[in-house]
Formats: sequence, structure tokens, C-alpha cells
Amino acid sequence: MAMVRSEGYEVEHRTRPTPGTVTGQTDGTVAGRTSAFGESRNGATGAGDPDARWLTRLMHAAFFLLLGASLARFLLRHPGEARTPWIIALSVALALLYVLGPVLGSRPTPRSVVWLGVLVAVWMVLVVLAPSFAWCAVPLFYTGLRILPPRAALALVALLTVFVVAAQLRLADGFDPNLVLAPPAVAAVATAVFVHMQRQAVRQRELSERQGELIDDLLRTRRELAATERREGTLAERQRLSMEIHDTLAQGLSSQQMLLQAADRTWDADPATARRHVRTATGIAERNLAEARRFVHDLAPADLAEGGGLEAALHALAARETVQAQGRLTVRCHVEGEQHTALPDRVQSALLRIAQGALANVKEHAHATEAALTLTHLDDRIVLDIADNGRGFTPADRAGPIGGVRGHGLPAMRARLHQLGGTLTIESAPGEGTVLSAAVPLTPAPAPAPTTAPEAPA
Repeated sequence: MAMVRSEGYEVEHRTRPTPGTVTGQTDGTVAGRTSAFGESRNGATGAGDPDARWLTRLMHAAFFLLLGASLARFLLRHPGEARTPWIIALSVALALLYVLGPVLGSRPTPRSVVWLGVLVAVWMVLVVLAPSFAWCAVPLFYTGLRILPPRAALALVALLTVFVVAAQLRLADGFDPNLVLAPPAVAAVATAVFVHMQRQAVRQRELSERQGELIDDLLRTRRELAATERREGTLAERQRLSMEIHDTLAQGLSSQQMLLQAADRTWDADPATARRHVRTATGIAERNLAEARRFVHDLAPADLAEGGGLEAALHALAARETVQAQGRLTVRCHVEGEQHTALPDRVQSALLRIAQGALANVKEHAHATEAALTLTHLDDRIVLDIADNGRGFTPADRAGPIGGVRGHGLPAMRARLHQLGGTLTIESAPGEGTVLSAAVPLTPAPAPAPTTAPEAPA
């Protein structure tokens, strides 16, 4: 809960904690109070506000200008007087004290309050000795308003104004109403301007905080909407696949079951009808097999679905990752050896998914500039190597998923290869890059039957 104070009333408003806010409460609410002069009790006035910094610099310059002008006026009009050394010494002391102020900061700490009291006391002595120093009070108005609580600041302004009026009356030849009314009017205007500027700064900060909260809410809503759309898309795709399977594979299997049961019942009594049922069931099985292959093709990775096999898909993946990296990573693809047998779809899909996951880890964690995909065809197995020149790691430290559970970690790769009877080998060291080697055994092709030449007639 934050409170805005003015003379005679208080206005409450709630603010959310912002990063860097120091609070003394566990619920995250702002513990500080903001005064009518825009001063946070827990922080400096105008922190990060360019207008406040500009006004502070202007007041500093005005103070030294007024102090110098007052000293020059005294020296010109009262040369050689006994009090001159005291006036010069007090002027120097006042200047040094004023310079010490920014070092202490604008927080209402005991040190800053004591400093302000000493500064005002030295100024009062100067005014008593030389009334021409009275107009240095205007920058002191600002200093008091900036450091002290509201009531204490207004009391200080009133005290300084009384001294200014008294000094002006001492300089005048007689009573002048203008000298009595002008200083309070100047003090009131200066205080009103300062209060207005600080309140505007407070409102601007509150508006910025509310805008930040609205932006955070908008981003959170967008993320939630995207997640909802993904869930709805997943559910819609599941529903579509379930209807497709029900209307094709499930119906076909049900028909096959009934036909085979009918064939079993009529096998002895009517073999011809039973064989006809079996042939019909065989045709249904062929259509179901075609439908199943269509499902597998539709669910396969897009690069494989486009045709060209695993090699073309890896080349396309390398080119796409290089373009997306925009110069930060170059991915090359090499193929060694010749393919002796057609690779099963599940092997191609697994190796492509492993390559995609490995390159995702390279982009996120390795900080590499080059990577290479090498597909090697051997007689009894196929091997995919993913190498990079990144920062590397100690394989024993990466037993879990890289970067968290995201599906592209080493456990996911090992799980894919385990289903195919393959292995995953990792070679890496800090600062030496990484090589992942995925090997999948291949079912050897049946040996062709030997051919013998016909015997020559005897």
C-alpha cells in the first residue's frame, strides 16, 4: 500500500512491486510512502527522472551563482571591514558544505538531516552578518523540500522566508511593504512549482508501472491463447485420426473378423463359400494395409514425406538450419558409402528426429559456429554422426535432458535408438566440441539362391 500525502489529506493507492523494490513485507507490497513532493522514503527523489536531474543541476548552479554574487556585492560595498574575513570564511564553508550534499544523497537519513541543519545554520549566520546573502535561500528551499518530510520541509521554508524578509528590511532605508510580501510570494511559487513537478513525476512513474503491468498481462494472455490453440489443434488432430481409424482400419478389421469366423463355420460343410470368405477378407486386409501406410506417411516428418529418402531430408535440414541461423551457425551434410538396402520408414524417421534434436541442442547450448551431419552406410548398420565445434561438455554430467525436459535431450535420442536396437555414443570435452554417433543395425538381405547351369546332354 502506498500513500500520497499532501497538507491536510492523504490519498491511498495500490502499486505492484517492481524489480529492485526493497520491501519489508512478505506479500510483495511496496512498504515505502510517497510524499506530496514525490519523495519515496525508501529511495532517492527523482531517481531515473531526467526532469528531476535537470532541476537539481539548475538549483546547484543557481546556489553558487547567488553565493558568488552576494560575496562580490559585500566585498565591493564593504571593503576592508573587520567582518570581511569572517564573511569570506563562512562563504567558503557554506560552499563546501553544499558540495557535500550530493555525496550524502537525498534520503531523509540522520546524516543528511544533520548536514542540512548545519548548512542552514551557516547560512543564517551569514545573513545576520551580511543581509545580501539572503537570496541564497531559494536553492535552500529546494534542498529542504527534496530531503525533509512534508511538514518539516514547509516549516523550513517558512523559517528561511522570515530570514529573507528580515534581511531585506535591514537593507532598505525604511519600511517597504513590497519587501515584506515579495519573499513569501516567491517562496510559495517555488514550493508550488516543486510540488507540482514532483507529483507529475510520481504520476508518470505510476503510469509507466501500469503500462508495464498491461504489457505483461497482454503477453501472458497471448501465451495462454497460443497454448490453448495448440491444445485444441492437438485434440482436433486426435479426433480426426480416431475417426479415420474407426472408418477404415477398425471397420476393416471388424469385417475381416466376421468373414473369417463365417469361413471357419462353413469350412467343412461348404468349402467354396469358406474360401470366398477368406478371399474377401484378404482383399479387405490389403486395403487396410494401404490405409495404414497412408497414415504412417502422413505422420512421418515433413522432410521425409516430400520424398527423396533420408539423405535428401538431412541435406534439406542442414540447409534450413544454416539459413535460420543467419550466419551464426553453418551446418553441412555428408553421405559416405552406398545404400545397399532400403531403409525402413521408422529408421529414417528416428535418425532424422535425432539429427533435429542434436542440432537444436547445438544452437541452444553449444555456442558453435559449425556443425556437420555425416550419414555412413555400412554393410550391417547405418551410422549418423552429428559433430560441432562448440564449447563441449563432460558426458557424465549430462545424464539427464539437455536444457531441461524438452524432448530433444539425450534420453529421448537413446529411447528412439533403443526401440530400433541401436546405440548412441557421445564424445565430448569442455572446449573441444561434441560428436554424437547414432548407429542402427540393419537386417541383412537374404542371400540370393545359387544358380546352377543345366547339365549338357550326354
